[in-house]
Amino acid sequence: MGTERMVPSFDGTKLFSQKDEAENARGVVVISHGLAEHLGRYDAITVSLLENGYSVYRYEQRGHARSEGKRTFFNDYNEMPDDLKTVVDLAKKENPDLPVYVIGHSMGGFTVALYATKYPGAVNGIVLSGALTRYNNGLFGPLPLDMDSDVYVDNELGEGVCSDPAVVEAYVNDPMVEKKISIGLINVFPEGIQYLKDHAAELTDPVLVLHGADDGLVAEKDSRDLYGDIGSKDKTLTIYGGLMHEIFNEPSKYEVYDDVISWLKKH
Repeated sequence: MGTERMVPSFDGTKLFSQKDEAENARGVVVISHGLAEHLGRYDAITVSLLENGYSVYRYEQRGHARSEGKRTFFNDYNEMPDDLKTVVDLAKKENPDLPVYVIGHSMGGFTVALYATKYPGAVNGIVLSGALTRYNNGLFGPLPLDMDSDVYVDNELGEGVCSDPAVVEAYVNDPMVEKKISIGLINVFPEGIQYLKDHAAELTDPVLVLHGADDGLVAEKDSRDLYGDIGSKDKTLTIYGGLMHEIFNEPSKYEVYDDVISWLKKH
């Protein structure tokens, strides 16, 4: 699938990216993945998007999978939206006549929410899935953690990702899923969350906010709080009963894809 390339970000860090072009494309979607994962875990939704006329640009966050950078490490929360901006700008440059949308899951949703807040009006709409935007579920304990940023902890997210045991098993055994997470990465969340709270009125893009009601990693209250606070006039919130964190990988995922695609078509 697609064209693979390394794209230099704002500071020269090269991000692994993949472009899949739809025939007679009606729009372009940029996907931002979550903590410790990689773009290949979005193959299924990419296929659905392509079939519906949306070209897809995916990239791997710095320090993840095939991208450069210290493993699962961020110096500053701004690196996330600014890396995303690099890829969005590329998608816009290569598709000047098409609307561009951004989808982010979990930490990728954190990335997308920051991007839309920092760069309002840059895209035609954003979709958030299980996005970490408030930290209502204290997954890592009280933040920031009083530990050196260079310390790494084991990735124990696997159990919470999905209700489908096959997805959990694949996640745990996936060589491209990072097995360790730096304290440095975890400790950029509180500042970024504070920024999202302080600047919620500046998030004005059309937004579709999606969350699984049974998400064990990121509280669905994060999405309800964000939805209530943001300045967007065009906003939709869907909480899926019975679904866990990875709504794009749950057994009912095609229903979720249909919701995303019908929203994109309206925008």
